Amino acid sequence: MTPEETAVLDRLRAVCLALPEVEERESHGEPTWFIRGKRTLAMFSSHHHGKRLGFWCPAPEGVQELRMEQDPDVFYRPPYVGVHGWLGVNLDAGPDWEDVEEIVRDAYLKVAPKTLAARLA
Repeated sequence: MTPEETAVLDRLRAVCLALPEVEERESHGEPTWFIRGKRTLAMFSSHHHGKRLGFWCPAPEGVQELRMEQDPDVFYRPPYVGVHGWLGVNLDAGPDWEDVEEIVRDAYLKVAPKTLAARLA
């Protein structure tokens, strides 16, 4: 990974690990963040499947389509999990980190147990 890509990964890592009971481990060859070690919050994508640098995460119903329509250069339907409503987010073009934080938070609220999600309310 280039120093720029490492910086993007470090920033995304900080966003994910700031949420309650999130931990990181490798899955499918990429850094992946899990809630309580079980539920997937986000998967880093370092040019995985020919896509650009970014991440994949679950999204609330309808968000995937809306985001892809709003900005198809940044948002896409990732392979395998996209059919389940996951959102792919490209991070190689100067991402809006406040938006990234919101996307990750929404993913957390979607998949976290209710007791953990309540901590963010």
